[in-house]
Amino acid sequence: MDLDDIDSAIIAQLQLDARQSNRELARRVGIAASTCLERVRGLHERGVITGYHARLDLSKIGRGVQALVAAQVRPSSRTVIDSFRDWAQSRTEVLEVLVVAGGDDFLIRVAVQDNERLHGFLIDHLAKRKEAVSFRTLVVFQHSATTAITPLLTMT
Repeated sequence: MDLDDIDSAIIAQLQLDARQSNRELARRVGIAASTCLERVRGLHERGVITGYHARLDLSKIGRGVQALVAAQVRPSSRTVIDSFRDWAQSRTEVLEVLVVAGGDDFLIRVAVQDNERLHGFLIDHLAKRKEAVSFRTLVVFQHSATTAITPLLTMT
């Protein structure tokens, strides 16, 4: 799926402020409002833009402790992996679930109120999963993320 410079500029602007009006977006990108509206609609239809969300300060909503949990499951089968992934995604403590290659099968990012609740999630929930044969926990002291991802344009 090729994105041109205008699509890339629209994506960049929407990542900075998805709530801006179409008229403001068009002005910032340097195109007509009607063209901008059609471009954004096309980006949605092609599945490039999949939705919009609010970015939250986790500490202000009672989730000040974050951790990454690396987990191994057995037996290693699609059914077991899919089931464990679905379980992890259903947990309110879990922000992200990544199925990975290497020594571990999953990286699970959790955010909870405090260390006691982190311990509770690990011992009372994760450790009780029969397919979870091991897990390691990395407590996150600081977190920063890229808020605007630049598309990699293909060379033609």
